[in-house]
Amino acid sequence: MKFPLELLYTASALGRGNAETLANLLEGTAPGMAEISGDIPGRSIWFGGVPGELESVGDGSLDIRSNRLLKLAVDGARGAFAALAAKYGADRIGVVLGASNTGVDEAEVFVDRWLDSGEKPKEFDFATLELGTPALFLRDFLGLKGPAYTISTACSSSAKAFAAARRLVERGICDAVIAGGVDGRCRFAMNGFHALGALSEGRCRPLAPDRDGINLGEGVALFALEKEREGADVFLAGVGESSDAYHATAPDPEGLGAEASMRAAIADAGLAPSDIDYVNLHGTGTRANDEMEMKAVGRVFAGAAHSPRCESTKSLTGHCLGAAGAVEAAICCLLVRAGKCRAALSNSFAFGGSNASVVISA
Repeated sequence: MKFPLELLYTASALGRGNAETLANLLEGTAPGMAEISGDIPGRSIWFGGVPGELESVGDGSLDIRSNRLLKLAVDGARGAFAALAAKYGADRIGVVLGASNTGVDEAEVFVDRWLDSGEKPKEFDFATLELGTPALFLRDFLGLKGPAYTISTACSSSAKAFAAARRLVERGICDAVIAGGVDGRCRFAMNGFHALGALSEGRCRPLAPDRDGINLGEGVALFALEKEREGADVFLAGVGESSDAYHATAPDPEGLGAEASMRAAIADAGLAPSDIDYVNLHGTGTRANDEMEMKAVGRVFAGAAHSPRCESTKSLTGHCLGAAGAVEAAICCLLVRAGKCRAALSNSFAFGGSNASVVISA
């Protein structure tokens, strides 16, 4: 069953807001992609940041970059959020987000101060590090009263949020769900991927023969998933999930789990592979990820009467980690609404073999 899906707001290195994101996407420009230094000792890297300054959400432990990104999204679409609350009531709207680095960057600063001074900073609260914080913050910020939780399965987090949100609506727990993802700039993640040898030496080049790794990024994308909406023109048509559990950080070289999630999403949408016009690949730019994903894509679409356009947009956004699935689903929504395709498949594959694919259609 298809559910109406409205992209409320997205921001990434492509820009702020839906219109700017689409315009820059079609032009192939990303104002937030830049070379930065100082986060990894002795090294500069390319990073996809949201352009411009982010407003504070107030004093204390809640003023973290992830929450500032959520505030940016709410401020950018206040009318849509208000209309949703008026339509269903605050107690019938849930919040399901994907995230992976909640408060880690800010906590590092506080912990350093704590170690230096021997006294815990008054503005630091361990709740800063709780993975549930983004969803709870957003629910309270919007004045909602429905269920709210955060999914954290590394890079598949916010793709899996769509499946969880749909279940809340299907089971009658909610009439609508704010679904999506958010992750802010995080030095811990940068240094972690550096230690794995996964960062590109320059601008990442997914699928290119000379690809050498990923660029990281940050972003936010929030959607309204509803049980029904008159005049809806974009839908969540299908979701597929799988777990290949091949390795803690490396993908299954044959892409069997990736293939399973794609096939499940397409079948869940009631479509055939030939009905898919566009595939937004996970496409990180590492040799292992891109090779296994293209093997899986080749098998899924082998013999299809119509071959979809396949591309990775991570050279324009960076890899937004827990927010990647939502940011790339936003790109699919914008392309469907702009008439560039009728059915789009978006892939998100994570450490530990956690895979999720989402079909968005007209």
